[in-house]
Amino acid sequence: MTDLPEELFLNPAWHALHTKHRRFALETGAACRYPAAVAPIAAVAEPCQQALRDLHSLLAPGESVWIAGESFPPVPELRFEQALPCLQMVLSGEVTLPESTVEMTRLSDANSAEMVALTDIAFPGFFRPRTCEMGTYYGVRVEGELIAMGGERLMLDGYPEISGICTHPAHRGKGYAANLIGQLARNHRRAGLVSWLHVVSANQHAIELYLRLGFRTAREITLHRVSPAG
Repeated sequence: MTDLPEELFLNPAWHALHTKHRRFALETGAACRYPAAVAPIAAVAEPCQQALRDLHSLLAPGESVWIAGESFPPVPELRFEQALPCLQMVLSGEVTLPESTVEMTRLSDANSAEMVALTDIAFPGFFRPRTCEMGTYYGVRVEGELIAMGGERLMLDGYPEISGICTHPAHRGKGYAANLIGQLARNHRRAGLVSWLHVVSANQHAIELYLRLGFRTAREITLHRVSPAG
């Protein structure tokens, strides 16, 4: 089974912002982040007080971002509001990917508003007006309405993350998520890339879907939501 190398995947946002996504990087000292309109994601080079103070300088009053790490020292400038255990899952190269059974179209920044509206049903605040610039996105429409979508988020050398998989509640159970993931994974495999994703550890329904599609758990990682203390 393909693994996800620890040197990249214990701090994936840091490596994405210093390689494939360098064009998005807002940096100071030992901290970096995506612009707020792109994604609420940041990273520090190491879990130390100075790096966290550097991160504070990149945040606007009242906003919050997510950083990966097991534990961080307290600093008066930041408030740690939530810890979210997640799994990193990787698609085995031995899995046969089925062909799509639904019609889907490429999405772009012209579709940003409806993409944000759809994803806000499932995970409010994560998908932003410019998130679609992070990678390739596909959508499924019914009578012109965007009812399912999925695409790419963190981009590491050789490892694009599948993310933003979302189906409107009125259209679930029809295989749209599996078809969207399959389309993205086939693209990756043709390009010699390895598909992977994050999923909240408590989201057993999604985990079961990913396991059926051939994903396997590589590790657990904790995301922390932090914001300026005052």
